[in-house]
Amino acid sequence: MEVILLERVAKLGQMGDVVTVKDGYARNFLLPQEKALRASDANIKAFEAQKAQLEARNLETKKEAEALAAKLDGQKFVVIRSASDAGSLYGSVTTRDAADAATENGFSLDRKQVALKAPIKELGLHEVSVVLHPEVEATIILNVARSAEEAELQAEGKSIQELAAEEEARAEFEIAELFDDIGAATSEDEDYGDTAPQEAAEEE
Repeated sequence: MEVILLERVAKLGQMGDVVTVKDGYARNFLLPQEKALRASDANIKAFEAQKAQLEARNLETKKEAEALAAKLDGQKFVVIRSASDAGSLYGSVTTRDAADAATENGFSLDRKQVALKAPIKELGLHEVSVVLHPEVEATIILNVARSAEEAELQAEGKSIQELAAEEEARAEFEIAELFDDIGAATSEDEDYGDTAPQEAAEEE
């Protein structure tokens, strides 16, 4: 199907371009999202008549998007999820989760604006692109962790593997200290056991 683009569409063309796309892509995405019109003579004439108005509206929304991008770019948002000791999530973090995390922190985002190359299935810091306008993008960082404390440690640059190693080392140290305490207590008991007969003999 031939369509005329009402705004820039990535990998397709600029506003005003007449392009050929698959029927399903046009019917399911471009036309309902008002990103394009069927390229009929009537629609092309209508577009030409409204072109200046559309360009002005596009410029205005682009400026608004750029202002938001300046505030949003580089922001970190924490997403708490259950995961295995190896760091694999039980489930995944989706575009909706990313949009909700940003919105909870005062940035109004729609999940359709979040561009995930693939679902996030591991703990850690993940860069995610946000398309605020056909010509404006920002990058946010999702800090996916099992707890707020773990998120803080990850934000400091520690990986889940390092955190696990530290936890293991801490547990081993505590066990070693416990055995030392038990050993010391046993030694004291033995010392007490050796001196008891001598004290009894001295009393006689």
